[in-house]
Amino acid sequence: MKPTEKLMTAKPRVGGWLPQDRRQVRHWVQKLKRSVAERPRELVAPVLNLQAMVYADPILHANVAMMFAEAYRREKQTPLGEPEVKTFEEFLVLLNAIMTTAPECYQTPGDQPAGLIGFPINALLDWPMGTTYGYDVFSNALFNQQFKNILIYWSQFLVTPASRYVLVQPDPEDNAIAWLSPQGQQEMVAVATAAVGEGSTFSGSFSQIFNCNPGDQYYGFTSWDDFFTRTFAQGVRPISSPGDDGVIVNACESAPYTLQSNVALTAPFWLKGQPYSLAQMLNWDEYTTQFAGGTVYQAFLSALSYHRWQAPVSGTVRKAYVVNGSYYLENLYQGFKDPSGADPSAPNDSQAFITAVATRALIFIEADNPAIGLMCTIFVGMAEVSSCDITVQAGQHVTKGEQLGMFHFGGSTHCLVFRPGVNLTFNLYGQTPGPTAEINIRVNTAIATVA
Repeated sequence: MKPTEKLMTAKPRVGGWLPQDRRQVRHWVQKLKRSVAERPRELVAPVLNLQAMVYADPILHANVAMMFAEAYRREKQTPLGEPEVKTFEEFLVLLNAIMTTAPECYQTPGDQPAGLIGFPINALLDWPMGTTYGYDVFSNALFNQQFKNILIYWSQFLVTPASRYVLVQPDPEDNAIAWLSPQGQQEMVAVATAAVGEGSTFSGSFSQIFNCNPGDQYYGFTSWDDFFTRTFAQGVRPISSPGDDGVIVNACESAPYTLQSNVALTAPFWLKGQPYSLAQMLNWDEYTTQFAGGTVYQAFLSALSYHRWQAPVSGTVRKAYVVNGSYYLENLYQGFKDPSGADPSAPNDSQAFITAVATRALIFIEADNPAIGLMCTIFVGMAEVSSCDITVQAGQHVTKGEQLGMFHFGGSTHCLVFRPGVNLTFNLYGQTPGPTAEINIRVNTAIATVA
């Protein structure tokens, strides 16, 4: 392999959450550093609190310092040379700057537009996440709690009108383009119209596919978050067989990642093979044992797509709650322990692993169809994309295709979990589940039937 070829990620960036070319990430970090140098900012309260917590714990402080040191040692051996973020202190300054920015959309020569989306912080942590010390740091419960406070602080900016500048103003300094530019709209339309499912392919413009106001400068979007949680226009994503409770529909606009049966109640999910472990996935809920030996279907969301969740079946919500978990923890064997190279877009290669450790929403639904019975939908946050917003409550009856909630600032991955004995036949429209699956299956379209 030529050295220049290594500049492109050897592993696919699942869902397009970070640019495929590592140089784009490096260039973005350099731009952020210039911004900080030109306009220094005082650290905001939650960033200061993270700093204070790390400094107050000698072991955590040492692990954090060694995490960046190990990333520096390993990354400087790559064609890109020395890493842009070398210390925890430098990371805090750059993290602080992100608090008043919105994710940008990039256009690279010969590449499709792909934004940092909800992952600008992930871009700073690309290599530290893959280190052995990073595994210890990002599995620390107190560290995750402080990071949750930082993400909450950032979310308060992303719901303001000030956050929508990236929708219409390209950055002349680099390859960033406006999200609502003709080029940006074209890519979002392409992702939406390429999705597969029942019925004919839908075509149209951005304003025909999504609910918006093209007569307004910002298309009627009130904030970055409003843009990223945009909804499909009426009729764009019809519900398959609305009167047939034997048809299960796709809960998210997503590409298939895994379909596994006879899933164990407990398994060593942290190993390289990343087997599913229902006890951890379902947070040891009282319903967990009912799913032992059952089926798990997992799919991941596209960066340029739709980020709301729909009910896969009609039924009654038995429980609905968010499990607080990790934000930047990846499977240890997808880091630098992997002989083929660390996942440069961590935690993309840890999709199965994060179902057991990441912040996630659990919604248990008792299907109207007794052949399905109790099932669970798991909506898993990944890195910054961990604002799991549930919009239903226990005791509520939902109709197939009805909204259950949404990811804010982007999307991640989700699972449908069925009990053993549920006789399912899946239709994934010719796609083989895995990280190379690139075509979304439409939300609300049939993906399985039950006998």
